[in-house]
Amino acid sequence: MIINPEIEKYAEKYSTPENSILQKLNRETHTKVLHARMLSGHLQGNMLAMFSKMVKPNRILEIGTFTGYSALCLAQGLAEGGLLYTIDINEELEEMVRKYVKEAEMENKIKLLIGDATQLIPTINEVFDLVFIDADKINYAHYYDLVFDKVRQGGFIIADNVLWYGKVLDEKQDKDTKAIHDFNEKIQKDSRVINTLLPLRDGLMIIQKL
Repeated sequence: MIINPEIEKYAEKYSTPENSILQKLNRETHTKVLHARMLSGHLQGNMLAMFSKMVKPNRILEIGTFTGYSALCLAQGLAEGGLLYTIDINEELEEMVRKYVKEAEMENKIKLLIGDATQLIPTINEVFDLVFIDADKINYAHYYDLVFDKVRQGGFIIADNVLWYGKVLDEKQDKDTKAIHDFNEKIQKDSRVINTLLPLRDGLMIIQKL
């Protein structure tokens, strides 16, 4: 977490609150699931939902479902008849994700795929308006390369955790931190896009394909 906790509480106070289903999912994740900090949470969830509503995507791809919080947020902005594909390798959380997708009445909007995203992405024959990358950090650059040609011109890719708890500033970096730093360098040098690194929560890289 980069932002001052008290500032975050203030920001949450002056942001539209989570709906009842997201509140319930947030609580259950923190009560029952290891590494609950991986949840997008209130502020970032609001940001993803608002961004999706601005874009009004027909197709969204999410890489890294976790317990489904971010998928439920992103799906709020789908155009009529739109579809969100979300991929996660952890089959142990599948039941929980499907429960909340059903409770949110989004079963016709969210398609959950369980497996290795590097293998599944090439099998999805869609053109995406919006992609959200929030999975294992080592593969961020690989995921980017896999999805790039599937994103329409003018479409967006958002990558989470690009500040990696501030460790991107460290001189000595572990393999995850180095992978994130290398990803940020890759995006900055990519002439096919414009990008902004937003220091919200643990950092969001907002990328638009030219």
